Amino acid sequence: MTPILRLLLALSLGLSSDSVFSAEAPASFTVSDLAFKRPANWDWVEVSSSMRKAQLRVSGPDKKETAEVVFFYFGPGSGGGTKANVDRWLGQFQEPKGQIKSKIEEVVVGKHKVTYVQAEGTYNSGMPGGPKTPLQNHMLLGAIVEAEQGSIFARLTGPTALAKSSQQDFKTMVESSLK
Repeated sequence: MTPILRLLLALSLGLSSDSVFSAEAPASFTVSDLAFKRPANWDWVEVSSSMRKAQLRVSGPDKKETAEVVFFYFGPGSGGGTKANVDRWLGQFQEPKGQIKSKIEEVVVGKHKVTYVQAEGTYNSGMPGGPKTPLQNHMLLGAIVEAEQGSIFARLTGPTALAKSSQQDFKTMVESSLK
């Protein structure tokens, strides 16, 4: 159903636009050849760009703060290497690298190497090459899963406290298809 038809249906039924534009929430989703389990309390969101293969929203206890979770997959040999993506993610902060409390951890889960990235500070939100919106007191949690069919890039960005409280769910979700 097209977005316009969904909106018209919602208006005729007295529903909110949020209920219309959020996608049906699958318990798991596939990116490339790996299936990931969505944390039950995270909302499934329709992807907002063809570059995104999955998109979720994490809401804080008061529902005022939200964090975005996005999965990217570009195919075998595409999307750049792990180091280039780690450097790009860390470069999305206004502060110099030494001031963003960055941490990089490499682990092996099953037969996959996973590089976890975290940083906090003023995050510059926006598309590459486009205008940026500086978001203070934000955190990035990232994971790069090296797979036979090409790397999968997962990134959570949001207010620092919300991101920190979501860190274990993020890691569990990333590793859910690798064991």
